[in-house]
Amino acid sequence: MNTNPTPKWPNADRPIKPLDRDPSPSKSFGEPLEERAAEPPAIEVAPGLACAGRIPPTPPAEPAPVVEAECLSELSIANRALEKEVRGRHVLEHKLALVTEQKDAARHAAFHDSLTGLPNRALFMDRLDHGLALARRHRWTLAVMFLDLDGFKQINDSYGHDAGDRVLVTIARRLEKNARDDDTVSRFGGDEFLYLLMEVGDAQNLASIARMIVKEVQEPCAIQVRDLAILAQINASLGIAVFPQHGSTSEGMIARADEAMYRAKREGTGFAFARP
Repeated sequence: MNTNPTPKWPNADRPIKPLDRDPSPSKSFGEPLEERAAEPPAIEVAPGLACAGRIPPTPPAEPAPVVEAECLSELSIANRALEKEVRGRHVLEHKLALVTEQKDAARHAAFHDSLTGLPNRALFMDRLDHGLALARRHRWTLAVMFLDLDGFKQINDSYGHDAGDRVLVTIARRLEKNARDDDTVSRFGGDEFLYLLMEVGDAQNLASIARMIVKEVQEPCAIQVRDLAILAQINASLGIAVFPQHGSTSEGMIARADEAMYRAKREGTGFAFARP
């Protein structure tokens, strides 16, 4: 016979009370099962799980507006600096072009007649020196023609220097028109012109050229001076010196052509060759 009494749980005789249901969302114990299931538990992701592909990585945060504004400000400063540099370069290029143009104009003025634009005495002498050197080397024939306008003083006295200047310009254009590329026409001073002919033929060929020049000069010059229309008639006397028969230096060739020109003027023949 079992004499040991049946064991009892503590407070087994106390009545069982229902659980209190606290409506506060901070408490989960005592809440209905369906309400607790609606709230998923917070999961703390360990470092490295996102990289392992188990948990989707968190999208990168949007850049701060302050950083974007700073980038735009730096770009604007760089653009303004570039525009300033481009403007400065354009200014320098313009100044360089202006200086080059001024140098070219000064060089042209130093070696050309201001009225007619023809080579002046200095440029003619330089080309004659160079031409004589080539003629010696290649055994060419070279000629210098000295042209003087007859009756030019009467035009100046009758109609004024403006009319005389227009006559000089007209004669210069006619002489240029008949010159070859290798030839040089120069205003030597006043109403005197020099003509350098390279690689000319014999005396007969030179005589034909001289007749043509005199004929061109003698054509009437129609000029306008203020309200006055003038038909100026001018004549020419021309002297010819040939290398090497009449000289071997620039000064000697011009002097011999000048002598021949005065002889043609005295004799009224239009042109004359220098004498040996």
